Amino acid sequence: MTEITCIARMAHKVGESAVWDAERGHLLWCDIMEPAIYALDIKSGERQRWGFDDPVGSFGLTVSGKLVVALGYDVHIFDRDTEDLSHLAKVETNPGTARLNDGKVGPDGAFWVGSMTPPDSPSVAALYRVTADGKVERKIEGLATSNGLAWSPDGRIMYHSDSRAAWVDRWDFDAATGTISNRQRFRTLSDGEGRPDGAATDSAGNYWSCGVSAGCLNCLAPNGGLLARIPVPVPRPTMPCFGGSDLKTLYFTSLSSNLSDEVKARYPLSGSVFSMPVEIAGAPVPRFAD
Repeated sequence: MTEITCIARMAHKVGESAVWDAERGHLLWCDIMEPAIYALDIKSGERQRWGFDDPVGSFGLTVSGKLVVALGYDVHIFDRDTEDLSHLAKVETNPGTARLNDGKVGPDGAFWVGSMTPPDSPSVAALYRVTADGKVERKIEGLATSNGLAWSPDGRIMYHSDSRAAWVDRWDFDAATGTISNRQRFRTLSDGEGRPDGAATDSAGNYWSCGVSAGCLNCLAPNGGLLARIPVPVPRPTMPCFGGSDLKTLYFTSLSSNLSDEVKARYPLSGSVFSMPVEIAGAPVPRFAD
């Protein structure tokens, strides 16, 4: 059995966007609807919190040590030390879009962030590429809930999912230009298998996906085959990331929103943050080129 440890007992409505900061030895994550970003010093156990006015869809690290943050429909740069928040870009989403959602910094140094639509609404969400000069490019259309962004270790493949449609696609990726091409269906996952939520890749090129509908982590090989399905202590895991000094710890967030009182009583750690050891180190995530 895989040893899974609760490292931050929380009751987050929608815990998300786990990010490892190797320079500070911090694990960061957010509660989208609180809305707030948290940082945990892994060695000391000290915890920090920063609150915001709009939903925190996702965020990433920047070269300068700041955060690039999706708030509502906008992308900002946030300085953790001064708490200065500066507006970078307005994402012109399609009518009917709820807000920005999953995002991650790509090998091109840009912030890739998707949007989402409300339940039972038309699939009008999209995936966007945001650069340090505030330019926004629309890259993929016709999504319900954009999710699951991750790149292969060599930066030549981009993975992206729609967690409501329950598929994961792979694209050829050009890190020099941020161009994507040759879209292919990588894997479709049922509710029982675990619809794909947030994701991360390891140094062997395997794709780790939080199965938000099945209380599990799915590890998929580069050819899409299932290598492992790992049960976790909560029914709704949301976002993994690799961290620790050797990138051999996998951290993941979870949610408690829309769970019945009975389910919450059965899974009292819902909304908490967890860690587990892994044999293969993670692929480092790039920083936003600010």
